[in-house]
Amino acid sequence: MIAMKKIGLLLLLSLSVFSFANAQTKKTSKTTPKKTPIHRQTVVTKTNNGLVAKNQRVEITTNYGTMVVRLYDETPQHRDNFIKLVTQGFYDSLLFHRVIKSFMIQGGDPLSKHADPNVQLGSGDNGYKIPAEFNKNLFHKKGALAAARDNNPAQMSSGCQFYIVQGKKYTTAELEQIINSRNMSRKQEILYAIYQADTTQAAISALQNLGDQDRIRKYMDEIAVITDKKYKEKYPEAEVVNMDQVQTYIDFGGAPHLDGAYTVFGEIESGYDVLDKIATAETRPGDRPVEDIWMKMRLLK
Repeated sequence: MIAMKKIGLLLLLSLSVFSFANAQTKKTSKTTPKKTPIHRQTVVTKTNNGLVAKNQRVEITTNYGTMVVRLYDETPQHRDNFIKLVTQGFYDSLLFHRVIKSFMIQGGDPLSKHADPNVQLGSGDNGYKIPAEFNKNLFHKKGALAAARDNNPAQMSSGCQFYIVQGKKYTTAELEQIINSRNMSRKQEILYAIYQADTTQAAISALQNLGDQDRIRKYMDEIAVITDKKYKEKYPEAEVVNMDQVQTYIDFGGAPHLDGAYTVFGEIESGYDVLDKIATAETRPGDRPVEDIWMKMRLLK
């Protein structure tokens, strides 16, 4: 019976927090929309490992054609790791093992090299992870190169698996729903953490024993305020809408629901037609293409 009461209180508390959040005023940044990706001039420098780094481009050759991606200097750990693996020939003969139309193409699983057609891929790695390098200016527009990952709490990236976004175009209403859903999910995580704290549980038990519903509701309102404060501290710009990115998702497409959860570390500069061909390839259950789509990579000077 006590457990049922706690579940009910948590539901009411969630509703209280969400009502409080909906009452807040959203801020909007005014920026000039860009409808296509920015292309930057290559500048050659050296990393500590002697590898070319600054605005480095990588050519990805497949049996469907060739794509060229530019690695972002704003994500140096992911950039340098990708350069290292390309230089070592790590990706050569690996497959794009997971393809989902209007979403993304994924590759980099070392187990995919010469893999049996009936084997489900995606669990292979190279033995290490890379700390997340989230950047609010680097987002999941069409052609974005990003790091795959498992469900580790630190959201660290796979040391080798990556994906390229095909995505789709979104309406303003759809984007608003995605942003609101993301913010509510983040706020709910903070709420649950507060709710599970020993001090909160003790206070709730005491109020339940008193049977004072008015005091219980006041306590819920207090927790709602605390949750909102912690949320703003952790995500200070979560409700600031970048209109440039919104316009890109409307005109160019992408996968906005992935923003802030996976590290974007590059983008396609040429070969969008190849991306579209791979993304629309016939697949079997598990999203593996029926026809193997292999890759070979090299650094461009």
